[in-house]
Amino acid sequence: MTSRANAKSASVQEPDAEQVAGYLANHPEFFDNQAELVAGLRLSHASGTAISLIERQIQVLREQNEGLKAQLLELVDVAQDNDRLSDRVHRMTLDLLATESAPAMIDTLEHRLRNEFNADAVSLFLTRVDDTLQHEKGVSRLEIDDALKALFDPVFTQSKPLCGRLREDQAGFLFQGQAPAIESAVVIPLGHQAEAGLLAIGSRELKRFSDGMGTLFLSHLGELLLALLKQKGLG
Repeated sequence: MTSRANAKSASVQEPDAEQVAGYLANHPEFFDNQAELVAGLRLSHASGTAISLIERQIQVLREQNEGLKAQLLELVDVAQDNDRLSDRVHRMTLDLLATESAPAMIDTLEHRLRNEFNADAVSLFLTRVDDTLQHEKGVSRLEIDDALKALFDPVFTQSKPLCGRLREDQAGFLFQGQAPAIESAVVIPLGHQAEAGLLAIGSRELKRFSDGMGTLFLSHLGELLLALLKQKGLG
């Protein structure tokens, strides 16, 4: 009789920690009718003393509340940054629309990018450009070929802005003598597959432009410039 009882006892395995945790997760009401069990539970605390389960729950909820508060403050900061960015973009758009000539538009664009958006270098490349823009405003003529497409592949194949740290050959093409000082940049296509040109904005700050940043504003800027260029016979 005893041997059979022992055999039966040996065949019954106690649940492991994962099984217990799973059961409690699926039955959160388990402790409702286990007041004595709850009162007897003790959990370790950072101070080294033991605390009750209820105290531990309060502590966890307090920590979760602090985490949610921090997330909320971060979202508020992001929203405020977006509001400021939207305001600067709006003012720049109005100034660009008010220009009556291509040289004036380019002057306004560079002034705004340098003073409102902290650009350290601005380079504009157009597939259609006259001598005045080349010699007086520093606009470069862009010849699109296979080598250039390979150099800035996403810009041409996907018609999307390129952001982040540039390779030496990319920075050299865009910023020439300023290239060694440029730590991060954005390259914006003007038109489908950059058919009208490229706008490059460089910064001496490594984290100013990152490859994970949003590109909606940059894409809108490219569309705005393309429309203005077409209006002035350069698109």
